[in-house]
Amino acid sequence: MHELTDQSTSVEADRLPRTVAIMTDGHSRWARTRGLSIEEGHAAGAALAIPRARDACELGIEQLALYCFSTENWTRSAAELDGIMRVFAHHLVRTAEALDPFDIRIRIVGSRAGLPQTVLDAVDLAETSTADNSRMTLFVGFNYGGRQELLDAAQRYDGGGEQAFQQLLYAPDMRDPDLIIRTGGERRLSNCFLWQSSYSELLFLEELWPDFSRRSLEMALADYGKRERRLGGRTVAHG
Repeated sequence: MHELTDQSTSVEADRLPRTVAIMTDGHSRWARTRGLSIEEGHAAGAALAIPRARDACELGIEQLALYCFSTENWTRSAAELDGIMRVFAHHLVRTAEALDPFDIRIRIVGSRAGLPQTVLDAVDLAETSTADNSRMTLFVGFNYGGRQELLDAAQRYDGGGEQAFQQLLYAPDMRDPDLIIRTGGERRLSNCFLWQSSYSELLFLEELWPDFSRRSLEMALADYGKRERRLGGRTVAHG
């Protein structure tokens, strides 16, 4: 497990990641330790999208992706799923309203199949109301699975190489993450951005997502800035 040390978080601009993805894990455990319901844990995690997206924008990140609900999560209880859908629909609208003045665009990455109409309406509102924003893009992985994304793209692919295939992904405008952070202590990608993560730097943290602060983000960026990225070659590459 990678442990971040409390050190200087200043990072030179050319060593900052341009695209960061965060696997937001740990909502239920966070709630249990506080005697709260699972839905309250999901709500706390959803509310965190607003301040962390603002922080990412201020820190110079151009694209931030939050992986929130995977296709495998449908195996959870009906009661928890109902709560997740309520929380997501409500907080997505709030997030769009809060981030629009910061010139942040919202894009949902995933399948619309099986989602309730309340969620689909919230998705449409969030994407439409922020469509003209250009300072940073917040991608939200919801009902997303990396394998399903590849299968869906492969069914429509008729040749043309990697660039042509990438245009068939759910969000072809999303760049490959320079850095993928997973909170909550697990050390795996769990079907997250399989195509896009081939050369991503990985950072696994014990910290639960609702506790993930601006300081946590700054320290993660500082950790990334110290790494040497060769991308299969011999020249160090960043950003």
